[in-house]
Amino acid sequence: MDDDRYLLVSADGHAGPPAWVYRGYLERRYHERFDAHQAELEALREMTRTTDTGFASRFEEDTVDGGLSAAYDSDVRSAKLDGEGVAVEVLFPDADVLGTGRVASSPFGSGLASGRDSEPELVLAGARAHNRWLADFCAAEPLRRIGVAIVPITVDVDAAVAEIRAADELGLKGVMIPTRWFDAPAYHEPVYEPVWATCAELGMVLHTHSGAGPADYDVGPGFLPIYATEAWWWAARPLWVLLWSGVFERHPGLRYVIAENGAWWVPDQIQKMDEKYHGGHNTKKFGDVFRQQLSMPPSAYLDRNIFLAASTPGGDDLARRHQIGVGNILWGNDFPHPEGTFPYTRERVRLAFRDIPVEETGRMLGLNSVGVYDLDVEALAPLVARIGPRVSEVHGDVPLQELPMELAS
Repeated sequence: MDDDRYLLVSADGHAGPPAWVYRGYLERRYHERFDAHQAELEALREMTRTTDTGFASRFEEDTVDGGLSAAYDSDVRSAKLDGEGVAVEVLFPDADVLGTGRVASSPFGSGLASGRDSEPELVLAGARAHNRWLADFCAAEPLRRIGVAIVPITVDVDAAVAEIRAADELGLKGVMIPTRWFDAPAYHEPVYEPVWATCAELGMVLHTHSGAGPADYDVGPGFLPIYATEAWWWAARPLWVLLWSGVFERHPGLRYVIAENGAWWVPDQIQKMDEKYHGGHNTKKFGDVFRQQLSMPPSAYLDRNIFLAASTPGGDDLARRHQIGVGNILWGNDFPHPEGTFPYTRERVRLAFRDIPVEETGRMLGLNSVGVYDLDVEALAPLVARIGPRVSEVHGDVPLQELPMELAS
């Protein structure tokens, strides 16, 4: 914090350009396939559109195009974030979730969808295109933007390692791997060891992000509610797979962030894992199997290696902050997604944090992210002094813009 202002670091933002811009970052041999894929996506959008059109139109009207131009226009994005009080953000792909198609998803489904429905060669090409574009976008505001490269490790491990090194050379600070491995080897398999070792060597922060969900049922009655109910579990699953298989034991400096998946579920899960590690009655028959890959209980790796980018944290996340670990929680605004805090970030922060102690609030809103991403606090100080929310604004009685009823609920 700078005197009486909070440093706001969003550990979950989204960026990406219109399709024609992505096309320019793709190798030319993929242009024809890209055009065909975009046409398929448009047809699919028309067939499966589920967005509440009333909400979508109100969001567009209230926010001047829903902030979508900020998904790829550097000046517009900086201006929007200034107004929201956000100094720094971590950037993931796939900015348009209203289904308009005005902003493209990462080419060939290489983003949050894990690239499951495209040919491996195309997924890798799409990831490279996004990473090149993102590097240019971050270079326009290097102090404020932390780029997370898409690295589809389930497609080709050697190619993934090469892309991690290329992303590091481009100035990106982390990698996002698929949340689900589907029919590829699971993440406890030794085949992925070069990925973990390379991330640790380069100091690249490892990420998974909610998005890919169940795949054993088709669109039909209750499809979206079923997906929304189960999606968190699939996004959480890599945590215990990586942990139990000893990834954090072998690479003590590796930092792993689970983005946009809340944190409410962590205490119970880790407690049960600790019980198994220490030899609870219901697992005594397995001997030392829970300690073969680990020298410490699971909770120790949570404290050292694992962070929860609990985008727009709810009351359940914050109420359990001491069980989760205040130092493990990273706030995020999910900009420009409509389920995020934009354009009422200051109000949302106040509603969520006004009764939480200042020191804890400062850590979760930004200072924890400083440590994860090695941010230059001194260089950021003038920006924070200009736009950062005041402590009195968050915890006091300073009048703020009134939230629309539907956003206040």
